[in-house]
Amino acid sequence: MNSHTILLIEDDPAIGASLVDGLHQHGFSPEWRKTGSGGVDYARSQSPHLILLDIRLPDGSGFDFCRQMRALGLRQPIIMLTAQQDELDKVLGLEMGADDYVTKPFSLRELVSRIRAQVRRVYGDYSAAENAFLLVGDLVLDPNTAQALRDGKSLNLTPTEFRLLSYLAHHRGQALSRAQIVEAVWGYAPDLESEKAVNVHIRRLREKIEPDPAQPSILLTVPGVGYRLTG
Repeated sequence: MNSHTILLIEDDPAIGASLVDGLHQHGFSPEWRKTGSGGVDYARSQSPHLILLDIRLPDGSGFDFCRQMRALGLRQPIIMLTAQQDELDKVLGLEMGADDYVTKPFSLRELVSRIRAQVRRVYGDYSAAENAFLLVGDLVLDPNTAQALRDGKSLNLTPTEFRLLSYLAHHRGQALSRAQIVEAVWGYAPDLESEKAVNVHIRRLREKIEPDPAQPSILLTVPGVGYRLTG
């Protein structure tokens, strides 16, 4: 099987060189760009399987480049590399369309685990496990293209948003805890931070699927438990 191409957008030469070497050792094909604009150009033309995106870049904020890639319709997983334990940075990255984040300094083992979890769910067994169309109200979920359609038009969900909606759709009507969602959608043991990240993704998902996100009628909050999908 061909290795997955990982685009690294990181300006620090020491970190970049170390990550490229480490990703090679773990069987990936890394491509390294030192600017956000260079990374966006590569992502548009070459469609890497996953993007590692640093927040602090010489030509702008990683948040802005993340938002730009999503606006361009790039839908591969994006993992943000944050330089501090600032929760606002993490939330903002998810708000811009990132799928996950790791905080520097991080171990290569942790990063590779996060990469493999995303790759497995987008391109591996998880993505092929259910190949039937799902209907959620007036939405059609197409697992073959990982798109949610309304009146034939794509809602442009990120990979994580699509997996989240699909998971809820497969358990329609059931109250699911945040911990259950983390384990099923992200593929690792839940903790307080990851459960908070679920709230951000739910909010973004509501903005795309709800007629009135302020008064959700499709994706409901279950107080004291988590969330439940109707329809």
